[in-house]
Amino acid sequence: MATANRGSVLTSQNTDFPRWYQEVLDKAELADNGPVRGTMVIRPYGYSLWERVQAEIDTRIKLTGAENVYLPLFIPESYLKREAQHVEGFSPELAVVTHAGGKALPEPLVVRPTSETVFGEFMSKWVQSHRDLPLLLNQWANVVRWELRPRLFLRTTEFLWQEGHTAHATVEDAAAYTLRIHLDVYRDFLQNVLRLPVLVGVKTARERFAGAINTMSCEVMMGDGKALQMATSHELGQNFAKAFDITYTDAAGQRQHCWTTSWGSSTRIIGGLIMGHGDDHGLVIPPRLAPIQAVVLAVKGEEHVLDAARRLTDELTRAGVRARVDLRTDQGFGRRVTDWELKGVPVRIEIGPRDVANGEVSVIRRDTRAKVTIPAAQATTTVAQLLDTVQADLYESANRRLTSRMVETESLEEAREAARSGFARIPWKILGLQGERALAEDAISVRCLQTTDGAVPQDPDAADVVAVVGRSY
Repeated sequence: MATANRGSVLTSQNTDFPRWYQEVLDKAELADNGPVRGTMVIRPYGYSLWERVQAEIDTRIKLTGAENVYLPLFIPESYLKREAQHVEGFSPELAVVTHAGGKALPEPLVVRPTSETVFGEFMSKWVQSHRDLPLLLNQWANVVRWELRPRLFLRTTEFLWQEGHTAHATVEDAAAYTLRIHLDVYRDFLQNVLRLPVLVGVKTARERFAGAINTMSCEVMMGDGKALQMATSHELGQNFAKAFDITYTDAAGQRQHCWTTSWGSSTRIIGGLIMGHGDDHGLVIPPRLAPIQAVVLAVKGEEHVLDAARRLTDELTRAGVRARVDLRTDQGFGRRVTDWELKGVPVRIEIGPRDVANGEVSVIRRDTRAKVTIPAAQATTTVAQLLDTVQADLYESANRRLTSRMVETESLEEAREAARSGFARIPWKILGLQGERALAEDAISVRCLQTTDGAVPQDPDAADVVAVVGRSY
């Protein structure tokens, strides 16, 4: 196989990774900055990626028994104040509305930073008996957190996400459901669709969600060796149930407080896709996620070439491939190739006059940029097989990076040094709270605690628990 050899229109990742990221957002037409600092406008191609993310995650959420609802954007300030730890954790990020309709409001309204409190208010109404449990809810919505250092898709003042909220009769049921969401929804999507290896574990008390008794996280290594938190799941204990009187009558007729959970993932996933798979030529999108899995380019504008490109696109579509035809022969061919490479379409098929005469097409895979010429009659079968190959290979590539930049350490200094270019694992009994604070002074955080074999620990203080540390977004 030959490999395409075109120059990049982007800054190299090795030269300036943050600048490379911003250029991909712009040149792949994913998003723009909004008119208010920290907000973003998601362009059609970027939003098509989010729609694919939504569809995949929503399907998995529904398989766990949760149902979708929608709750209001505005929350009475008094709701947040009912759970002291929660309001303390979010107070620096709150946007508060004090006037509406030309008048001062009798009570300030908070633009939701997350919805535990408003869900708590309505769960207290909807749950009466043990027969109402578990109550499993999810919403797709926007939230607002006043971000001081915004970066598109990674940290924005307003972003899109899903947030699940559930109520259970027992602490065991709540814990089991939270773990199921974390592994069967988030980890499964990130590894099998997004094709990024995931480190799962629990957060330390320092990093735990405000108001939770336990937080689990999915941590992923980006192309520059930094961590990105891609999804979190929280056991809230009875903190919110007591604050909002979420109670039920048990089988013995006694009134009991529920045990609640919350869990979420956001448009940050798009940022993780960009930085987790992208290269110096732009996006690289796993085929299962790609809105366009294959693009067919007519090299020249002769009618027989255009007809061949249309026919092949139709054949691919009938075979279940999300295909697009590019007949823009009034534009330079090299520019069109560059545009599709920037957008990360997994497979590109090129058809020119000579190809039509010879009954051939050229097929190029985006991840390796390897090119092969095949009989046109085999194109549909070849592309379908190639999409499966690319889907598998992307995980292997990302996993090699993680493995090569994960260092097992036995001291604070070793962990600090390893975290300069990747992740370190260090026994939690060696690092401890004091070591965590020391690393934080160098902008290194404990991404999660896990067992030595990479599982979510039952007891964070057990002897086999290790801390995964690194720099993060």
